Amino acid sequence: MTSNGDTSEWDVVIVGAGPAGMAAALYTGRARLKTLLLDRAGMGGGQLMNTELIEDYPAIKTITGGDMARAFEEQIREFGVEVTWGEVIGFEARGNRRIVKTDDGAEYLAKAVIVSTGGLPRRLGVPGETEFAGRGVSYCAICDGAFFKGQVLAVIGGGDSAVEEATFLTRYGEKVYIIHRREEWRAQKLLQERALANPKIVPVWNTVIEEIGGTNKVEWLRLRDTDSGEERRLDVGGVFIYVGFMPNSQIFGTEFPKDDQGFVLTDEKMETVVPGLYVAGDVRSQYVRQISNAVGDATTAAVAATRYIEEIDATGDPSEAETVERLFIQA
Repeated sequence: MTSNGDTSEWDVVIVGAGPAGMAAALYTGRARLKTLLLDRAGMGGGQLMNTELIEDYPAIKTITGGDMARAFEEQIREFGVEVTWGEVIGFEARGNRRIVKTDDGAEYLAKAVIVSTGGLPRRLGVPGETEFAGRGVSYCAICDGAFFKGQVLAVIGGGDSAVEEATFLTRYGEKVYIIHRREEWRAQKLLQERALANPKIVPVWNTVIEEIGGTNKVEWLRLRDTDSGEERRLDVGGVFIYVGFMPNSQIFGTEFPKDDQGFVLTDEKMETVVPGLYVAGDVRSQYVRQISNAVGDATTAAVAATRYIEEIDATGDPSEAETVERLFIQA
């Protein structure tokens, strides 16, 4: 049921409209399954909307995140996929149907559900981080970089996102420090080479942030050298934090196994412990989190869900559908 009392039944409900969600929708739409794509933004994109350039997706030399998101959404709509707003708060198994619940009281009935809710940037957890959020503390260079023209900036982290976004920030900042707790970055070598060749970028190795300070906005960082223990102050106008990723897995109850970081565990079909409920993309426990493997996850989940639905339609029995689906994957 929806919040207005109308029955809302679908073959597949997909939760989250990032790359994984839209890739899954492409496959279920092409399979002529009645597909609903729910997203808290009411549109396709997810983390793509916070990505400037994508240069590591096969066959596409370079594309902006926004352009890829728009192309994705246009493509899935051609196959009848409906994209709408929805803040999902939980799931329920009801006979041979799966129920998706949203915070406005709506319930969406589906034969299968694919969850691709992604995640959010991890916080440092230091004094001043929360107090100065939106006043010099940011987790998105593309969103906020233009507000820092001519200022000295700091980027925290050493992975792909940190190094790539630091390079982006040199468009606006007078100088960009990349502060990393180790003696070398973990980013792809190509990204490292670009950053190190940029005269505006200054690496700060073996250093952690102890405090973010200022009066009405960020004005300085208190840093600690991890080798010597020596502390010093670094004057900056803004700090961009890229120290990891937290899964949006809160909507999964305790019956769904997760790893020690909260990412959802699945089998090789991307299926959870509940038959007919699949997980794809960054919210799933896995080794890497890139657009390409999110799309791969989604393809597997969508094909498995399609086989599952075919058996549900034929037998009405989730356990039998699960058996047939497993045999198909093995074949």
